[in-house]
Amino acid sequence: MLQIHPSMDPISGFCHRTRIYTCLRPPIPLPPVDQPLSVSEFCLQTSTGGATTFVVNATTGESLSFSQFFSQVRSLAYSLQQRYSLLCQNNVAFVLSPPSILIPVVYFALLSLGIIVSPANPLSSDSEIAHQIQLSNPVVAFATSETSHKIPTLKHGTILLDSPEFILLLTQSDINDDAVKTVKVNQSDTAAILYSSGTTGRVKGVMITHRNLIAKMTVTRFFNTNQGGSNEEPPRSVTFITVPFFHVFGFFMLLAAVFSANSVVILERFNFEEMLRAVEKYKVTSMPVSPPLVLAFVKSELTKKCDLSSLQGLGCGGAPLGEDIAQRFKEKFPNGYGLTETVGGATNFIGSKEATQCGSVGRLVANMEAKIVDPETGEALPPGQRGELWLRGPIVMKGYVGDEKATAETLDSEGWLRTGDICYFNSEGFLYIVDRLKELIKYKAYQVPPAELEHLLLSHPEIVDAAVIPFPNEEAGQIPMAYVVRNPGSSITETQVTDFVAKQVAPYKKIRRVAFINSIPKSPSGKILRKELVDRSLSAVL
Repeated sequence: MLQIHPSMDPISGFCHRTRIYTCLRPPIPLPPVDQPLSVSEFCLQTSTGGATTFVVNATTGESLSFSQFFSQVRSLAYSLQQRYSLLCQNNVAFVLSPPSILIPVVYFALLSLGIIVSPANPLSSDSEIAHQIQLSNPVVAFATSETSHKIPTLKHGTILLDSPEFILLLTQSDINDDAVKTVKVNQSDTAAILYSSGTTGRVKGVMITHRNLIAKMTVTRFFNTNQGGSNEEPPRSVTFITVPFFHVFGFFMLLAAVFSANSVVILERFNFEEMLRAVEKYKVTSMPVSPPLVLAFVKSELTKKCDLSSLQGLGCGGAPLGEDIAQRFKEKFPNGYGLTETVGGATNFIGSKEATQCGSVGRLVANMEAKIVDPETGEALPPGQRGELWLRGPIVMKGYVGDEKATAETLDSEGWLRTGDICYFNSEGFLYIVDRLKELIKYKAYQVPPAELEHLLLSHPEIVDAAVIPFPNEEAGQIPMAYVVRNPGSSITETQVTDFVAKQVAPYKKIRRVAFINSIPKSPSGKILRKELVDRSLSAVL
């Protein structure tokens, strides 16, 4: 439990003695740490729903009710115990599949058996998959006939989700309760290995424990209950999971939907217009979104063609939003901040009053602590000063699988997670993201945050998207270079772009080189793949 120090400022949450920011929300009790409890059991023991739809594929119309879901989870867990008796607790199962209503069944069956779920992007290359498998060391895989060729031979083979044999595993009607083995899962056991985007290095496998997920869902239920200013249990909602199930936001939102007995809508292949139609048809109330999707919501005329009145909130993560875009977005929806290493959101807004803080990503969620640390001196900083954000609390990851060096560089001995994000808290405890520590452009003696320049570029009516990278320069060391995506029909020039920014920034922040591009390369979570752009810029001058 967090210790509230008497010298803590009750408005900002900053303690001048410890130099730590404490969550301003009341602490939320969690199950005792030593109580054996899997996240699957935790979700299913509180979830109800019966004939209510749990998940629907908006592309095909296929769906599962809660009662069908519970039945299939039980059947698959039993079948795996009986047919794959050598599959042991804490073994890793690799999952490589496009969106499907079967994925939730696979996740919950594996988690109930204490087997570690390790989902990956089915669009990853063979070499990327090989690297992830090397990290997680799975003994079995769940894939489809389209993705299975990317997986090497594993100890217990690959189970095809689109095979008749797998359907049989889901539909066992003669389950012998006496033969079902009870699995004792400790909360400290690893539940999942989720892969980070690797924008600042090679992909890492983030170990998330059952305790991390239980804590995160407990906090989320508190958030959902109090969002409207009422302490009453919120009505059942419909969540459109636009983020892939292998991504931390998609993974967590799926578990949270079961925990809260909410319905889930998915698309096999994401299409913005199809998504809008599905929101209207299924009366979607909430969805997690990436920054590119936020841009589409703000700028697309298609949003006017569908009835989106059912939407009550969208949670955005993956990359910071510019002030202009954030403000236009927040006119309708709240925002937040989170990492794979913190099981998604570490901050949020509660109530409409908090959501009016322009440019902020909210306040710390319950049970969390933070520090803002000067990257040069290591000094913990008070409100209003920028530094690297450090986080500590029950949703912080266990570490990186197979990478003790990276774990030691990211998690210190006191449990603080170094996020690599340059941020600051204001005097009221609201967090603001400035940029990535490793992405700051070093122009002479100055540090230039790319995100700040990107936000300015996106405010131009003729610019659809933009990314700013460091470009080598003999005199300055590095100069800011912009990759710009023009609006259809626009003929905006390099000079017009540089002049537009120069009028709004200090001289050292000026964009000094511009290239036009059809689209900005991004990860599934919306992070700009800067390394690809850096390589492209260097190859263009060779």
